[in-house]
Amino acid sequence: MIKVDDYIPIIGQSVIDDLRLIGAQLNGKVVQHINSTSVGGGVAEILNRMVPLLKELGVDTRWDVIKGGEQFFNVTKKFHNVLHGRKDEVTQSDFDAFLDTTRMNLEGINIYGDIVYVHDPQPIGLVNKRSGNKWLWRCHIDVSHPHTKVWEFLMDFIVQYDAAVFSAPSFSRKLPIRQFLIPPSIDPLSDKNKELPQEVIDQVLRKYQIVADKPIVTQISRFDRLKDPVGVIEAYQQVKKYIDCQLILAGGTATDDPEGAQVLAEAQEKAHRDKDIHILLLPQNDIEVNALQRASTVIVQKSLREGFGLTVSEALWKAKPVVASNVGGIPLQIKHKYSGLLCHSVQGAAFALKQLLNSPEYAQRLGGNGREHVRNNFLITRHLRDYMLLFLSLYHPEDLVYL
Repeated sequence: MIKVDDYIPIIGQSVIDDLRLIGAQLNGKVVQHINSTSVGGGVAEILNRMVPLLKELGVDTRWDVIKGGEQFFNVTKKFHNVLHGRKDEVTQSDFDAFLDTTRMNLEGINIYGDIVYVHDPQPIGLVNKRSGNKWLWRCHIDVSHPHTKVWEFLMDFIVQYDAAVFSAPSFSRKLPIRQFLIPPSIDPLSDKNKELPQEVIDQVLRKYQIVADKPIVTQISRFDRLKDPVGVIEAYQQVKKYIDCQLILAGGTATDDPEGAQVLAEAQEKAHRDKDIHILLLPQNDIEVNALQRASTVIVQKSLREGFGLTVSEALWKAKPVVASNVGGIPLQIKHKYSGLLCHSVQGAAFALKQLLNSPEYAQRLGGNGREHVRNNFLITRHLRDYMLLFLSLYHPEDLVYL
């Protein structure tokens, strides 16, 4: 099991000492995280790493997951899409289904935390159960241009929280409660990000019949329309006319995302039996994701909308050149032409891919710059510090705490 001290070689002893000092200030407080799934998606991935580390730092941290049926998760997926700005019709029956499941969870879930940390819209209604404790709402998605009716519906709950947390300044909205800006992070010692022996990488390539002597372009993402896997294939097809390369689309599905299977099928149809397109549905195997990223020549994140897009930081941590859409939290991770290349279209992605595949030294320089940017800004140790300072600030509202 990974311990806090294991990060010392990466970020230094003084950072760990500071984390322990801050954690000691939260002695006696119970922090209860609540979200909608324990497997799949960035929220579950972050909590799986952070909860045990917070406990080691002396913060009594626990994690609960709400329940919901297919109809509820269909509705919350629709909410997710329209909050990102996608066009869709939201009906009164959608709101009713959301409220029915919220009432069920209000009756079934035990709220025991001194600090209750609710993640994303799915469990937002649990705030109706607050009683003398502190409540935080963590919005992991970009709500800068949300569907008006859905946002107004959520606002009835948001105003009951003590504070809201967003990943980037541009994601936030004007609210009558305190707001904090805390970007997410990656764990450099997790199976997905730790160093791997070459034989492990080679074994994964052989498993999926991917040759190592041809450039590999990879996108690692859930099969979600907002991740635009079909657009990635179109960009690859434009590059393929000039450079003989391969494409890997690899990822899984989350239990709270009912669209995944349909998007996977659309990508498979678009690939049209091209032997150099490898579409892989990975069963939550982080070692394989790590190996595929490390084997790649260039990594892509061509999202149409994006909360933060941690796959970008994962790739940059491995010193890989990245081509990514200029949306959501991606520009915080990539400074164009310094730590990666940003694009705005299929054609732009294809142009950037050709540039990096034709210029290995330039690609290597971008990847190296990206790794240092992630080390300084997007590792889990910074995230732990931000969260603990956030928790302390709830008990000192008169003090200004900048995160």
